[in-house]
Amino acid sequence: MSRMLRRLAFRSWVYFRMGYATYLVFILGIVSTLITVYYLAINNIPSLKHIFPSFTLFSVISVMIGVPTAVAIGYVHYKKSGAYRSEVDITIEANPYYFKSTPGKEMLVSLPLSIFMLDAILALSKKLGVDTPELTSEYKRLRELNEKLMKGENI
Repeated sequence: MSRMLRRLAFRSWVYFRMGYATYLVFILGIVSTLITVYYLAINNIPSLKHIFPSFTLFSVISVMIGVPTAVAIGYVHYKKSGAYRSEVDITIEANPYYFKSTPGKEMLVSLPLSIFMLDAILALSKKLGVDTPELTSEYKRLRELNEKLMKGENI
């Protein structure tokens, strides 16, 4: 299989999983839940059947209550609880590129440019007589970090 065809296959797989898991299953899950609850529960309980005489009415009321409730729960998840922060922490810990440079422009352009600029700043500060031991120490620390990243090491 050619490289281009393999890349297309893997990209299609990722797009399929995202579309299926995030959108298609989401919609099917809502419809399935509404149908199941109405026809297996409400339809068999006379007092509830009196409140919701039709599937359409039940669906409309469920959506009117369910959507704002889901929005509120989502808001709490992202803004008020520690759940999302923990999720992001785990994602950062699991992603090797958070503490490692990415191949491509970062390794070929950004890091060499950073080292060049650090060298130029240090040379300029020495020429102007404004360099200090703290500045030189910080320059060396940053240069070492950039060099580690250029070698493909973690920082």
